Amino acid sequence: MSFAIPFADRLNNVETSAIRELFKLLGKPGIISFAGGFPDSAMFDVEGIREAANAALNEEPGAALQYGATEGYLPLREQLAAFMASKGAAEVAPEQLIVTTGSQQALDLLGKTLISPGDKVIVEGPTFLATIQCFKLYGAELISAPVDGNGVRTGELERLIEQHKPKFVYLIPTFGNPSGAMLSLERRQKVLEMAVRHDTLIVEDDPYGDLYFGDAPPPSLLALSATVPGSRDRLVHCGSLSKVLSPGLRVGWMVGPADLLAKATMCKQFSDAHTSTFAQATAAQYLKAGRMPATLARVRQVYAARAEAMVQALRSELGDAIDFVPPQGGLFVWARLTGADGRVADGAELARRAIDRGVAFVPGAPFFAADPDHATLRLSFATADEDRIREGIARLAQAL
Repeated sequence: MSFAIPFADRLNNVETSAIRELFKLLGKPGIISFAGGFPDSAMFDVEGIREAANAALNEEPGAALQYGATEGYLPLREQLAAFMASKGAAEVAPEQLIVTTGSQQALDLLGKTLISPGDKVIVEGPTFLATIQCFKLYGAELISAPVDGNGVRTGELERLIEQHKPKFVYLIPTFGNPSGAMLSLERRQKVLEMAVRHDTLIVEDDPYGDLYFGDAPPPSLLALSATVPGSRDRLVHCGSLSKVLSPGLRVGWMVGPADLLAKATMCKQFSDAHTSTFAQATAAQYLKAGRMPATLARVRQVYAARAEAMVQALRSELGDAIDFVPPQGGLFVWARLTGADGRVADGAELARRAIDRGVAFVPGAPFFAADPDHATLRLSFATADEDRIREGIARLAQAL
């Protein structure tokens, strides 16, 4: 008789990611994948990162290879503060942020420090799948706030805040995953105002904000908080270098009130002691070298062309069978099947058919914490070139 491992009850709240399950099907030769949520490795500034790593070893080898402060490597914290200042958040001092192992760890630290079983947390519907799983792991009851092409609908969000009095509200205001939506300036101001009015903590997750295709997006909630008295004390900002520099570095950061950062730092000590000092020193040298603006200009140009190719292909190949808002940045097209002319109207069913045609994407239902819309789907344009995108969407049309 086999031994039954006594797993923690909290694991009953989560299940295996639908996206991870889908990736098991992608070994089929010739598959064109729009399923991934990661950047194109061809966009990585390998030479710049190599030079930064060498500089870290040449200038401060002891610090780069030794244990470090849990809060983060000070030269990197200084560079990240300057990076945010260049985007309008000029009031962030290095001691007001901690470095995390990717922004995913920031979410986990928020779960550990803020969520008790049964606490209510408001998220967007749809939102980042790993956020749903992370917060559920700590026992949160997730409330879903509806989203449109301009981001979370602030009228509905305020109603939900009044009704549920959540522990906090989690938003991805700029080119969200999976929605791709960009929260308008007017709505951003309303979010900060309602944070003060209802004494509610707002978490801003911002891994995609630098990946815009035309005009820069409105300032982050962090940058705007200077214009709404009292809002900064009720705001947490999570950032990441994963989508703009390299996911492999695992460098993210969290800005927040001092008492929250102190608790998060304590919990991080139990988890990994500190984010890799070598990765932090490399990232610090990269930012110090001033290569980031040119890197961002290049990836914006490439992703913008791929996004346009996908938008045009969807319109020409699928027509009225699909509805979507063209993305202004980020990595994703979020779409909804209309079922026009009796064609497929269920994202999961289309995903199964699409695999047989040699193309993959992620159905939208798992991205909802509640009341999933089964007609939705997420398509990533980041890792396929324009010709592969056109071919993949043609295959998708055949699966309808």
